[in-house]
Amino acid sequence: MKEIYTLISEMQSIALDNGANDLRHISTNIIKTATWVRLKCRYGCKAYGKHLSCPPYSPTPEETEKMLREYEHAVLIEFVGLQEKTSVEPRHIHHYLWALILKIQDVIFKLERHAFLAGYYKAFGFGAYPCSQCETCLPEEGDVDFHTVKQLCRHPDIMKPSMEASGIDVYATVHAAGFDLEVLTSFDQTIKTYGLVLLI
Repeated sequence: MKEIYTLISEMQSIALDNGANDLRHISTNIIKTATWVRLKCRYGCKAYGKHLSCPPYSPTPEETEKMLREYEHAVLIEFVGLQEKTSVEPRHIHHYLWALILKIQDVIFKLERHAFLAGYYKAFGFGAYPCSQCETCLPEEGDVDFHTVKQLCRHPDIMKPSMEASGIDVYATVHAAGFDLEVLTSFDQTIKTYGLVLLI
């Protein structure tokens, strides 16, 4: 197994080379979970129940909190801005941010895989927003059985739950890591988005 700081230096290079803005090593004890976060998904997000990376398929806050106790080190990855111009209206946030979501998923996948191959077999990544690997996700295509639908996912290697869908308070966690993140009041403002990879 590589030394942790060597691994993190390598992961930072991979992240920056693939479109991330920053990567920071954090202690998992600064990652905040809360029940209200998942309720925001249920009562406020149009993607609720439509994507395997989102509730009710994603880990509950309780499961995430329990999982976090099994780790000490993680990296938090910042992405800034849209990846390309789009004609989609901002109120359709999932499709508006499609290119950015794919970029985040790609980077999180590469970072988790790199850590795993470096000997960090527990490495696990969290993305942001609903998964965008497919034009429509299985739950959008018809009735699915909650307990077996994940077995049918077309991209099980890349698809990861989002931080917010798993009960992680992204704002509190990001601030604790020293990043500057504020609520946006206009779609003309710069969008900052974060992913997470648990290491050991």
